[in-house]
Amino acid sequence: MNRINSFPPIVDSNSRILILGSMPGAKSLQMQQYYAFPQNQFWRIMFQLFDEEFSEDYETRINLIKKNNIALWDVIESCERKGSSDTEIKDEIDNNIPELIESHPKIRTIFCNGQKSYKNLLKILGKDFKIPIVVLPSTSPLHTAKFEEKLERWKVIKDYL
Repeated sequence: MNRINSFPPIVDSNSRILILGSMPGAKSLQMQQYYAFPQNQFWRIMFQLFDEEFSEDYETRINLIKKNNIALWDVIESCERKGSSDTEIKDEIDNNIPELIESHPKIRTIFCNGQKSYKNLLKILGKDFKIPIVVLPSTSPLHTAKFEEKLERWKVIKDYL
């Protein structure tokens, strides 16, 4: 099985919240873009949250999150995995989340895109970490909740900006 690596974080000095996924899926790795799989609802949710017209253009997508002071990363730096499912992740190595947060002191809240990123983050940071951690329903198509339900839960992000 091949070892796969996540992407560098998308973060800048204005980032106030950090959204953490687990590990980019096969399509994202192929395209070298966060949440590139068309059925993943992450970008649809982001555009709806901020009342922007949806775009497939990756640069437009990145500008949207940066404009809204959102940083994006994954909890896993590298792992072995068949396909794109979190349940297939083996032999994982964590990203250095504490270092990212320390070097970007405006980050006040962490949002986890799904249970896998949340469980891994708790292993990395422990339960008594100094900033709030909020777990949100996964935007993956494997998490079968309706789009409207996911969007409603994700709206909490705006309370932290």
